[in-house]
Amino acid sequence: MKKLAFCAALAATCLAACSGRYPDQRPAPAERLFTSEAVEAKIDEVAAVLQNPKLRWMFRNCFPNTLDTTVHFGKDEQGRPRTFVYTGDIHAMWLRDSGAQVWPYVQLCPSDAHLQEMIAGVINCQFMLLNLDPYANGFNDGPVGSQWESDDTGAPLSPWVHERKWEIDSHCYPVRLAYHYWKTTGDTSVFGEEWLKAVQNILETFTVQQRKNGDGPYYFLRVTDRQLDTKARAGWGHPVKPVGLIASSFRPSDDATQFDFLVPSNLFAVSILRKAAEILTEANGEAALASRCLSLASEVEAAIRQYAVVEHPVFGP
Repeated sequence: MKKLAFCAALAATCLAACSGRYPDQRPAPAERLFTSEAVEAKIDEVAAVLQNPKLRWMFRNCFPNTLDTTVHFGKDEQGRPRTFVYTGDIHAMWLRDSGAQVWPYVQLCPSDAHLQEMIAGVINCQFMLLNLDPYANGFNDGPVGSQWESDDTGAPLSPWVHERKWEIDSHCYPVRLAYHYWKTTGDTSVFGEEWLKAVQNILETFTVQQRKNGDGPYYFLRVTDRQLDTKARAGWGHPVKPVGLIASSFRPSDDATQFDFLVPSNLFAVSILRKAAEILTEANGEAALASRCLSLASEVEAAIRQYAVVEHPVFGP
C-alpha cells in the first residue's frame, strides 16, 4: 500500500511539474468558438497513451485549435449549415486551408451530429465561395473589401474576395473534403445546386487554363517588392505550350509559379475530377457531367505521363 501511495504521489508530482512546464494554451471553454464532444473524447483517448509529456501537451493544444479559434458556425437564409473558417492569422477563408483545417475531424462525424453539421457547413461555404469567383483563393466573411483591391487580375475584385490568386488546389481541396465527408457519413445533402454549379465552374476554369485558345481572361499583377507575389509577362506568367496540362499561376503556398504547369497540382486535379465523377454518378445521377470530369481527368493524366515523367539514370521513371 505504501508503495502504491508513493507511486501515486510521485505521478501526481510529475504531472504537476509537467503542467507547470507545459501550461494549457487553449482558450477557456466559454471562449472556444466550437466544441465537439467527439473531439474532446479523442483528445483524452490519445493523450492517455502518449508517454512523452511534451508530445501529449502539443496534441492536447494543437488538435482542437481549429475548432477553438477559427470555426464560425451558423446557418444561411434557407437554414442550411454554413461554416466560415478563418485561416488563423488572417480573418479570411482560404479554400485550400479550410479543407485541410477540418480534415482530421471528419473521421469523428459518425459519433457527433453537431460536428458533422459543422463540417457540412464548411463544404457548403466552400462551394458558395468558389462560385462567387473561381479564380480567387481567399474570401471574406461578407462583402467587406480587401487590402488587395489594387491588384490587377483581369476583373474587378468582388468585395467578398480577400485575394484573387489562381491556384489549382483551390478547386481540389473542397472536392477532396466533400468526397471524404460523403464516404465517411453517407450524407448527400451537401451535393445540391451549389455543388453542381461548382463542378461546372471547376471544369470551365480547368479547361480555360489548359490555354489551348490563348492565355485566357486571368492574369495577376501586384505592386510589390516580392518576386513571388506577382507574375511575369504582364501578369500572364511565362509562356506555356498547350499540351493538355492545366496552368496554375500560384502554388498552394500562394507564391507565384515559375513554370505554370505545376505537376503535383495537375495530379491532384486528376484525382478530384474522378472523385467528382463518382459523386455526380452516385449522388446526383448526373451522368453527362460525370463523363466530362472523367474525360478531362484522362486528358490531363495522359499529358502528365507524356510531358512530366522522365527516366532517371539511377532511379528510373
